[in-house]
Amino acid sequence: MLQLALEQASQQLESAGQRPDQLLISGDLCQDESWGGYVRLAELLAASPLADLPPPWLLSGNHDHGLRLRAALGRRAVIAPAEILCGGWQVLLLDSQLPGRLEGQLGAYQWAWLERALQASDRPLLVALHHPPVAIGDPMLDGIALGDGPALLERLRASGRLRGVLFGHVHQHWQGQLPGQPEVPLLACPSSLCSFPAVQPCPLGRADDPGARLLELMPAGEIRQRLLRWSPPHST
Repeated sequence: MLQLALEQASQQLESAGQRPDQLLISGDLCQDESWGGYVRLAELLAASPLADLPPPWLLSGNHDHGLRLRAALGRRAVIAPAEILCGGWQVLLLDSQLPGRLEGQLGAYQWAWLERALQASDRPLLVALHHPPVAIGDPMLDGIALGDGPALLERLRASGRLRGVLFGHVHQHWQGQLPGQPEVPLLACPSSLCSFPAVQPCPLGRADDPGARLLELMPAGEIRQRLLRWSPPHST
């Protein structure tokens, strides 16, 4: 399914005269957390139409096994937690996974790492993690979000550099704003495989279809983004 999703996303972008510079997968990379599953993921990424891009950025989700993910893909991908400096931006990938739990948490070690990273740069900041740091309006999903989400958003806001937060986990296209700063988007990544019932209407009228987001990180610190949708496997 991932191979098909990458092919369809790539075709859609190329038909519009666009091609991404980087691939980010926002978690739940292997449903059964198996070694073979992560080896297969590495093979699919190597054979995808986007294989010539820099190493992909990967986030651990609640359905992942962090140690097996790193063992299988640690030399072929950038795995959270990680800092990337690109195009005048600082991008921070956070690992919100709690082994054996559905909800997420950053934990003391990662908070210390985050503090050092925030103090080390003055660039516009984009943060990506699996679990949403804010309620999206779905009681079930809000109950398994990021436990320290409000504290994270408060610290990021205090940096004065936050330009956007990207997350997965909710399997839908939800979009909001940082409380008190409506110019800072909070963006959920739609699932490339299985969508959950959407809280918000889909701007493309295709809430149940697989999808992704295309982000443009502009030199002046602005984020431009576009929602992508493509046909599910059974209709191709």
